[in-house]
Amino acid sequence: MRWLYANPGYKLLALAIALGLWGLSHSSSDEERGIEVPVVITGVPEDLVVTEKSAEEVNLRVMGTRAALRNLAAGELEYPIDLSGAKPGETVVEVEAESLNLPRGTRVVRRSPSQVALSLSRRGSRSVEVRVDVEGEPAEGHRITAVEVEPPRVRITGARAEVLRLSAVMTETVDVNGAEADVEREVRLSLGQGNVWLEEPTKIQVKVRIATEPTEAEGAGAEPEETA
Repeated sequence: MRWLYANPGYKLLALAIALGLWGLSHSSSDEERGIEVPVVITGVPEDLVVTEKSAEEVNLRVMGTRAALRNLAAGELEYPIDLSGAKPGETVVEVEAESLNLPRGTRVVRRSPSQVALSLSRRGSRSVEVRVDVEGEPAEGHRITAVEVEPPRVRITGARAEVLRLSAVMTETVDVNGAEADVEREVRLSLGQGNVWLEEPTKIQVKVRIATEPTEAEGAGAEPEETA
């Protein structure tokens, strides 16, 4: 058993080398990691609007060493699609790994989808009326005398066909149920889920005027004086 304790320095050195080689082999062996990268549209011509996009993000399988994958900050990645020079209609873009700024030592082995389809429409804009959506009834003995909105009109923009279909836009609902005094609100506009939005951010102020109902005496007025 004397050999077990002989040359301890050499044995410790051999152990250190073995551990180093084991760590090196594990750090240099390739691994896979899945990440989701958001699709970001740039360079849309001013006269066009993107109305449809087949994918909001691209799922990637990235291979690389453990050390390289540690440097992969998925939250900082995005997949850019440049639409400079695009025309109205359908556009299909191939998903290319070269467009991604990946760390050295990594590579994309699989991507889904492999293409992103986009629909582009002509842009339009117009001025439309703002209509207030009032819900409920004031308290007993009260009534609505006027509904005011400022501004009374706004300018909308977006996909031309959708813009031309709108002659007015509604506000979110203003509830006056049980109200005994004027109701004032800053409200949002309901532009739907389509491809229409305000040309400029605008604050919409609504005032629903509430007054008391006239009494029977007030409604009838003073009784006429008797004459001889």
